[in-house]
Amino acid sequence: MSAVLIVALVILVFVVIYQVGKASEYALVIRGEEKVKAQANRVVAFLLLLLFPLGCWGIWYCNSIFMDRMLPVAACKTGVNYDSMFNVTVLVTGIVFFLTQGVLFWFCFKFQATEKRTSFFFAHNNKLELIWTTIPAIAMAALVAIGLRNWFDVTSPAPPDATVVEVMGKQFNWVIRYPGKDNELGKRDFRKINDANNIMGLDWNDPHNMDDVIAQNGELHVVVNKPVKLLIGSRDVIHDVGLTHFRLKMDAVPGITTTLWFTPTITTDSMKLITKNPDFVYEISCDQMCGKGHYSMRGTVIVQTQADYDKWMASQQSYYAGNAPSAPKADTAKAANESVKEVTMK
Repeated sequence: MSAVLIVALVILVFVVIYQVGKASEYALVIRGEEKVKAQANRVVAFLLLLLFPLGCWGIWYCNSIFMDRMLPVAACKTGVNYDSMFNVTVLVTGIVFFLTQGVLFWFCFKFQATEKRTSFFFAHNNKLELIWTTIPAIAMAALVAIGLRNWFDVTSPAPPDATVVEVMGKQFNWVIRYPGKDNELGKRDFRKINDANNIMGLDWNDPHNMDDVIAQNGELHVVVNKPVKLLIGSRDVIHDVGLTHFRLKMDAVPGITTTLWFTPTITTDSMKLITKNPDFVYEISCDQMCGKGHYSMRGTVIVQTQADYDKWMASQQSYYAGNAPSAPKADTAKAANESVKEVTMK
């Protein structure tokens, strides 16, 4: 019964719309088509003139509502540069928007069609073409130059003292590897990947792998005010390392190693105070649609002091000690330490 009522209601709406349209046609005939069009033009022109300030007020109002929900201050030096670039872009495009749209709405009102005014058409004007091509081209070139400068900053060679961390994406989580006391990551071979005991395909014949630490819970630990270089890759499909609070992102592509580096400047504890949110965490997200579990591909970035970082690293077991297919587990850690010592001495 309800379906019949809905269908009847829809039909009734269409009938009303049709009758309104017919009434408008009759009004044109009775009152004169030109007179009705002129009145309609005046109404529309006035409404357009009113729409522009209302639209500007709407932009300001929405911005005031959501400003508190926007990202906090950038947590690295490069992020500050990106925020500056964003502000310049918004300023330039904002000025252009308000000037062009203001003129557009004013022209709609000022030069509305009337019985005494006819349209004027011109096919070409070299001066106008030069102006509206050259000025936007110069502005865009300047904005692109700023963007390239910031891009080259994060993709340039990292400082020699930078901590190197490997970030590997897999459906649907991040696997993060840290070098051990030898400060060097061991070799990987994709043919050795095994979810049971070799999630990144580490080559156990390489002694540098024996003290490497792998965090499978998606935790990226970095030291405040110390550069960190990320070696980024993927085990299956294209992912994307998204570090929103640091204003950084980089694709994780199967078979290709991409890199970026940054220097975090605000610890996690300090950011909790800045945001007044005791539950605040830096997030590492996947910014590339990678499958049905894409929404859950999240990790956390923990920015801490050097002392806290060293304490955390000391509490971690090497991946080799827990997963290498060698003799008894008790002897594995000892063998790993001895192998690392040999490499260090060499």
